[in-house]
Amino acid sequence: MYAVILTGGKQYRVKVGDLLSVEKLEAGQGETIHFDRVLLIEDGENILVGTPVLEDAAVRAEVIEQYKDEKVLVFKKKRRKQFRRTRGHRQQLTKVRVAGIFPDKSVAPAVEPPAPKPRPEITEKAPAPKKAAKAPEKAEAAPKKAAAKSRKAARDTRSKAAPKGKTVGKKTAALKTKKATKE
Repeated sequence: MYAVILTGGKQYRVKVGDLLSVEKLEAGQGETIHFDRVLLIEDGENILVGTPVLEDAAVRAEVIEQYKDEKVLVFKKKRRKQFRRTRGHRQQLTKVRVAGIFPDKSVAPAVEPPAPKPRPEITEKAPAPKKAAKAPEKAEAAPKKAAAKSRKAARDTRSKAAPKGKTVGKKTAALKTKKATKE
């Protein structure tokens, strides 16, 4: 026996015991849900086809888990316009196990809805005291300025220590003097 159900804008062919990943459903783990939009039921001898859905049919399933699918990358590009954009998307899904297929809802065994969970009581707590921000001390600022000055001084001494005018292109001043003495 199998059925074709419609959920999340998609159609699924299901049998009893199948694991199925569908678009996210608002149900917690372990809860039982009913798919009322049944398009077709086949039980070996009879085929029931809806126009577009079977009014009295239902498929019952148990929620296994809520999870996110693998990331899908969306890349857009416009040639010669220096436009490229990459975005990722992870679809939220619900994994369900099909528990039963019922051509008539009245024949389906009744399932007790889960008891609502009690809300935790909210107790008012006194807000935590705010810590005062410390003002920066002048003693801390002085070493920073001194370090900046020493870096600047080191840069100036390096530029003064480098010999100037010794190299001209690929020839050195020494080669020039040798040529001048030969001539």
